[in-house]
Amino acid sequence: MDRQLANIPLFAGLEEHELAVIYEGAKVKGFPRNTIVIHEGDDSDSLFLILSGRVTVFLTSEKGREVILNTQSTGEYFGELALLDDLPRSASVMTVESSQFCVISKTAFQKVLAHHPAIALQVIKNLTQRIRALTDNVKNLALLDVYGRVARTLLRLAVECEDEAGKMVVEPKPTHQDIGKMVGASREMVTRIMKDLVVGGYVHVEHGRIVIHQKLPRSW
Repeated sequence: MDRQLANIPLFAGLEEHELAVIYEGAKVKGFPRNTIVIHEGDDSDSLFLILSGRVTVFLTSEKGREVILNTQSTGEYFGELALLDDLPRSASVMTVESSQFCVISKTAFQKVLAHHPAIALQVIKNLTQRIRALTDNVKNLALLDVYGRVARTLLRLAVECEDEAGKMVVEPKPTHQDIGKMVGASREMVTRIMKDLVVGGYVHVEHGRIVIHQKLPRSW
């Protein structure tokens, strides 16, 4: 597993013997699709590195309504926040597909941070990026209408299309229900907006992905 750890950006640059120390305090766990890995409010005792697969990070209201904060995939990690402040888990995490994780104990993770300041700085950098993203999401929820929030979310999830220059692609394609959970809207409303974007020639859906052909209109 130490070779897999070497491919995790967080541990890039560590020597083999240093990776071996991390390995000693870790174990590999696999979860099938649609499995809750950690629950919001749980006690925290480990960091999860995603060796393969994809997860969603979400919050649940007392009435059972879910809000998706973000998605993460191979090479990323979650669970570090609760290890740093000793408070319960701040969000729940569920697998979107069959996934495998390297689970590092709290004690081992804190030793890594103590002996490798560069890793601690990387963790801080990643946390600030997530805070900025959450701040942007709050701004969008407060100031944009539903269409604006859907458009911003599509652009945030999109990357440049390798086989079609000048186009952007969202892959894998999130469900309309998941997009709704990201923007605070109903599945039906998202479906209506996506249909309008397809009819307008702005996007099309193919092979499990959304292709964005041109700049999305600022309003609808």
